[in-house]
Amino acid sequence: MNIVFEKRLSRSRRAAVLVPIISFILALLFGSLILLAFGVNPLEAYRVMAVGSLGSQYALTETLVKAIPLMLTGLSVSIAFRMLFWNIGAEGQLAMGGIAATYVALFLSDSLPGALTIPTMVLLGMLAGAIWGLIPALLKAFIGVNEILTTLMMNYIAILMVEYLYLGPWRDPDGYGFPGTAPFPPEAILPRLVGRVHLGIIFAIIAAFIVWFVLSRSRWGYEIRVIGENQRAARYTGINIGKNILLVMLLSGGLAGLAGMAEVSGIARRLYQGLTVGYGYTAIIVAWMANLNPWAVLFVGFFMAALLVGGDQIQIALQTPAAVALVLQGAILFFVLGGWIFVNYRIRLLRPSEPAAADELS
Repeated sequence: MNIVFEKRLSRSRRAAVLVPIISFILALLFGSLILLAFGVNPLEAYRVMAVGSLGSQYALTETLVKAIPLMLTGLSVSIAFRMLFWNIGAEGQLAMGGIAATYVALFLSDSLPGALTIPTMVLLGMLAGAIWGLIPALLKAFIGVNEILTTLMMNYIAILMVEYLYLGPWRDPDGYGFPGTAPFPPEAILPRLVGRVHLGIIFAIIAAFIVWFVLSRSRWGYEIRVIGENQRAARYTGINIGKNILLVMLLSGGLAGLAGMAEVSGIARRLYQGLTVGYGYTAIIVAWMANLNPWAVLFVGFFMAALLVGGDQIQIALQTPAAVALVLQGAILFFVLGGWIFVNYRIRLLRPSEPAAADELS
């Protein structure tokens, strides 16, 4: 008997629900082995992580603060992934959104009515992220350049640009030599709702609704789904693939740019070194764990934020490296992607005399 993976005629809904759950459980088991290697009781470590990220109002609000950029960048990459455009550049698009918002706060706020400062920062932050996402989209649509390489390389350009600005021409002259721009004026700061949780959480919920509506209730969303499922069929039916690549990356980059705007305006209230700490990369895990579902992205983003905050707690309480949380993230991504094959394929036992189907993987 040979074991083969037989392609399903349609995706299994049951597998789509069970695979992320089972993958998460397996990742925790794998993480337990890592913790044991450090001489730490896994149950105690997970308890400390849960209490440290969810066990009090302060912990919960800090988790929400971390969740906001993960939600927005998760939505950003999920809509691109839905069309099988592999946008690995959310980190750079977030950085460009932060730069544009900072420019408004530092150099335009005096000439703008106070009520228009935040909307202008939102608009220019999203525009900067959209333009940064449009560049690899143009290269892909017109000359076929691999978007994984271009979006990834453009991250480094944007990150270095952020560093150049807060260490160079935009550095706070009254900052005693510390890296960072001058603080934003009051009219350029996002209002906070509770603790350090700011208006960005509302942006994320609205963005999730917009992405859901586009994908589920619009003709454009139908075209995106068709392209993602079968690009050859989409081209045969007359769908303009190049145009959709450009439009999707405008929206994808814009959402990542909004995340950057929210970070500099709602948390640091200046352009600073901690803007680019890997949110755009963690967003890839968020999108896949959420099965590219916009509403699920919000919940998975919150979960991943709890993992990050909890990782800091076990470093303090149990004297373990905070990077253990990053190891758990990587394990989750590994198991989710590894388990994803069961959504599209099913295991079949094949007798030696029985021919395999043309679309089976042995």
